[in-house]
Amino acid sequence: MKSPISILIAILMLSFASLKAQTNDFYDDAETIKLNVPSIKVLGEISNPGNISLEALPMRSVIVKETLLSEGKDKFVGAYRYDGYSLYDILNQVILKKKNEADFPPIIDLYVEVENDLGEKVIFSWGEIYYPIHRHEIIIATQVARIVPSKTKDLWPLPTESRVIAASDLLTHRNISNPTKITVKSYDGKFDIVKGMSPMFSVSFSISNGDKKVTAISTLPATLDKHTYPAVFYGRGRGIHGTTPFTGVMLKYLLAKYTALNEDNLKTGLVILAGKDGYHAAYSFSEIMNRNDQEEFLVVYSPENTDGGAFQVFPAADFFSDRAIKSLESVKIVNINTALEK
Repeated sequence: MKSPISILIAILMLSFASLKAQTNDFYDDAETIKLNVPSIKVLGEISNPGNISLEALPMRSVIVKETLLSEGKDKFVGAYRYDGYSLYDILNQVILKKKNEADFPPIIDLYVEVENDLGEKVIFSWGEIYYPIHRHEIIIATQVARIVPSKTKDLWPLPTESRVIAASDLLTHRNISNPTKITVKSYDGKFDIVKGMSPMFSVSFSISNGDKKVTAISTLPATLDKHTYPAVFYGRGRGIHGTTPFTGVMLKYLLAKYTALNEDNLKTGLVILAGKDGYHAAYSFSEIMNRNDQEEFLVVYSPENTDGGAFQVFPAADFFSDRAIKSLESVKIVNINTALEK
């Protein structure tokens, strides 16, 4: 029979071991579950298509609060830590072969379509993969752990298959299961490209929903709040442009009355912004309309700027300035799968 002293020592040792196991990381307390991962291939406007080997890539980790639209309301699903492989790393070795490269060499009109074994698709702009300040936030998850509340001990439902995870999304409809195909595409649109246009000025810009023009904007609505973002404006090619703050209205609020925040648009919507000179970029609908990080797109009105005004779009989430559109002339909202709803 053990003495009370030896029992006490054993309890203290167990308590000490338990304390040693605790860390300051809130996101590793629950069991990590491995997910079933299918074969994944990369296709599209690249010269080296084929299957990818995830094992050779570094593992990334993101944390998400999964929430879906349900009957017009937000429905919380659960909080998780997902580990896996980022689209940034997966696509890092592909050799781009843009079909429109002769007409428009910049890569900012590219987007990536991810499809699962059921034919379900979601899209990401090339810019939200490779241009943001916070990299590696879009991953193919191969394992998951619940983030369990310390008091309620809620055990959120666990997936069993690999998943696409977009950590910066507020509504998480792009988090589809079992991705098997990644396709790189460029936006198929016609633009009158005029290199070196100067001076460049557009008094207004149009907003189109699909092929239908719905309005023209010649001044920013007074009903929308203005925001000022400090900035270090730095281009991938020419480096520093300036450190002047940008003041404008959020693009998502300007577009809200002309489109629908629904599951289809969140998954497969694109927003195409084009300047007076034909310089244009493709953005996913979700990265503009559905952020959880408050790093919004601003529309800046500067009619005094006779070479670059009157409207400019500033992408606050981007490290580089390349997707900032000067002399904005058109905004086109499209969906690669469905007709957009007004």
